[in-house]
Amino acid sequence: MRLRLTPRDTTFFDLFAASAQHLVTGANLLAEMLGADRSGRKDIAKRMSDAEHAADDSTHEIMRRLNQTFVTPFDRDDIYNLASALDDCMDYMEEVADLVVLYRIEALPPRVADQIQVLQRAAELTAEAMPRLRSMESLPEYWVEVNRLENQADKAHRKLLAQLFDDVKDPIELMKLKEIVEKLEDAADAFERVANTVETIAVKES
Repeated sequence: MRLRLTPRDTTFFDLFAASAQHLVTGANLLAEMLGADRSGRKDIAKRMSDAEHAADDSTHEIMRRLNQTFVTPFDRDDIYNLASALDDCMDYMEEVADLVVLYRIEALPPRVADQIQVLQRAAELTAEAMPRLRSMESLPEYWVEVNRLENQADKAHRKLLAQLFDDVKDPIELMKLKEIVEKLEDAADAFERVANTVETIAVKES
C-alpha cells in the first residue's frame, strides 16, 4: 500500500457499506415480486420506493461528505463514480418494480427469475466487498465474480427476449415485458460498473 502522510476521513467506507446494503434490500424485493399477486406487488413497489429513497439519502451523504472533505481515502473522481454507480443499481431495480405495477403485468415470464437471481447475488457480493475498501484486500475475487455474473445475465437476457418474441402475441404486452426485461439487464450492467470502479480504485491504490 502507498504510504500516506496525511490523515484520511474513513467515514466514506461506512457510507459505501450502507449504500450497498440498500441494494441487497432492493434485489430481495424484486424476488418477492415474482410470486406476488397484483395487490401484493403494489405493497412491494411501495417498499422498493422507500428503499430507493433511503439509497438516495446515502448517495447524497457521500456527495456532501466529498464536498466537505479535503483529504479523501482515494481519488475524488473514483468516490463520485462509485457512489453514482451504486445509485444506478438501485434506480434500475426500483424502475422495474414500478413498471410491473404501472403496466399491470399479470404474470412475469419464468426466466425473469434467472435475471433477478443474478441481481441478488451481485448485490450480496457488492455489500460484502464495500467494507474491504478499507484494506483493499480480497477484492479481485469480487470483481471477477460480478463480471461472470453479468455475462450470465447477458445470456439470460437474450434467452428471455427470444422467448418473449415467440410466446407473447399481443404487441402491447410484448412492449411492456420487453421494457421490464431491458431494465433488469440495465441493473446487471450497473452492478458490473460498480465492480469495474472498485477494480480501478484497487489498481490505483496498489
